[in-house]
Amino acid sequence: MTTLLQTIDNRGVATLSLNRPDKHNCFDDVLILDITAALEALAANDAVRIVILAGEGKSFSAGGDLGWMQRMADYSYDDNVKDAAALAEMLKTLNELPKPTIARVQGAAFGGAVGLISCCDMAVGSERASFSLSEVKIGLMPATISPYVLQAIGARAARRFFLTGERFGAQTALTLGLLSELVPEAELDSSIDKIISGLLANSPAAVAGAKRLIQDYANQSINEALISDSCKRIADIRISEEGQEGLKAFLEKRSPNWAQAHV
Repeated sequence: MTTLLQTIDNRGVATLSLNRPDKHNCFDDVLILDITAALEALAANDAVRIVILAGEGKSFSAGGDLGWMQRMADYSYDDNVKDAAALAEMLKTLNELPKPTIARVQGAAFGGAVGLISCCDMAVGSERASFSLSEVKIGLMPATISPYVLQAIGARAARRFFLTGERFGAQTALTLGLLSELVPEAELDSSIDKIISGLLANSPAAVAGAKRLIQDYANQSINEALISDSCKRIADIRISEEGQEGLKAFLEKRSPNWAQAHV
């Protein structure tokens, strides 16, 4: 049985689903490499417009696999650095994917799974979802995922949940910003479909450019170099093929060609 399921529908919506429901979709070094490779392929596929990250069964993901952690206990320092680098590469690839990403969180998300959610642009959770940054309970810390979780929930919340390892519910996750939207479980897919419809109406190039703006400008000082760069970016997209099409469509009161393809 494959531990990672992948589908791409006729709208260009790709779904990557962790498929270890009997183990609550925990991941190990092999699955990490598989996820990274799948994300790289989706990034390079022009037919893909949106990527959904999901988990099969009752849980989104319980984080690191116990057997994997047992093997890591016997690793040397250098082996541990190499192992962590593979996880870091997966997270970086997901975080920087040039397509909109949505986490579908139907149940428990622990440890590294909170990092996966934090790397997605949006996360829709059901009322049954629960979360924990539980690494400290087993003598570890959420080091590799921390840059992304800090961006998602902020330093103040991290001071509590990194240190206590306590479990918190979906409403708290929504308040912290880890979840973008909280819905009844029966409405999870329909709520995601509404977001997808909105995204498909937008220019793929503009969406990718807007995502890059956030990554490049967040927490930067507003100075002459940043202002100059922003001017160049808007000029570039105004003269681009999609920028020209979008302007013409607006003036002609019609749908742009990228939206027509996904009506």
